[in-house]
Amino acid sequence: MDERARPSDLGNLYVFSAEGASRVPLSQLATIGYRMEPARIARFQQFRAITVGAFPREGVLPSEVLNAALPRIREIERALPVGVRLEIAGEYKEQNRGFGELGVVMLVSILCIYFALVVQFRNAVKPFIVFAAIPFGVVGGLLALELMRAPFGFMAFLGLASLVGVIVSHIIVLFDFIEERHQEGEPLEQALVDAGILRLRPVLITVGATVIALFPLAIKGGPLWEPLCYVQIGGLLLSTLVTLVLVPVVYAIFVKDLKWVRWDERGASSGAEFSTAPDREKASLDTNAILSTGVSARTALDGPGYGGCGGPRG
Repeated sequence: MDERARPSDLGNLYVFSAEGASRVPLSQLATIGYRMEPARIARFQQFRAITVGAFPREGVLPSEVLNAALPRIREIERALPVGVRLEIAGEYKEQNRGFGELGVVMLVSILCIYFALVVQFRNAVKPFIVFAAIPFGVVGGLLALELMRAPFGFMAFLGLASLVGVIVSHIIVLFDFIEERHQEGEPLEQALVDAGILRLRPVLITVGATVIALFPLAIKGGPLWEPLCYVQIGGLLLSTLVTLVLVPVVYAIFVKDLKWVRWDERGASSGAEFSTAPDREKASLDTNAILSTGVSARTALDGPGYGGCGGPRG
């Protein structure tokens, strides 16, 4: 114990050779010095790592701080020596992972909506007309974020994902009205004009109620909910204005120019042509039965014992 009483005595410790026949002082085999070393070596994915953390002040989202510091972080990353790399984790990493998962969910939702519309309209092309206004809703949401100086984070992306379903539901109201006019035999141009005029009020009332309901949360919802509300409000306003003009125009293009959608101008008088074969056979049988009954009754009235005017013969 006396040989290790002081740090300077470490050089006097003897190290035995492999054969064990001789011993050599440690000071002759190594240079002994003093320097500061970490008590624990942190590792990340089997590499030595140093973690630098920061916590934003209250009322500020981490994405805002990161967006402001990201240019400087990239400069530091380019100046790092070979073998050293910089990786942003924490909120940024979780946000990117959330974007990926939500993107997959959004894609699956759009596919489910598409197949539901195919079943509803019995046509594989008409759902694309319904989806025509979705990009404008996304643009409106992003413009609202830029106008309000709000960051684009996970909640804003969640607002865009939910905006798709709201836009589609509003377009279906207009689209279904066009289909009803189609079944009634209206000309294409008249049906599109009627859809834009007659469905204007219900669509505006629905969108207006949604936007007004989102305003309190957008004003006092804090940095977490404000981006979602801004996206919803901006996307709904722009997509609604575009929908009333774009959907009829795209419908006309699909009918007249591309000829991917068939439009038969048939009135109510020609509705029998849409009946199925069993219905036509049933109608024919009912008509024959009525005619046969009428002929039998007339034969009975004109038979022996009856006069020409239907009274008994004298």
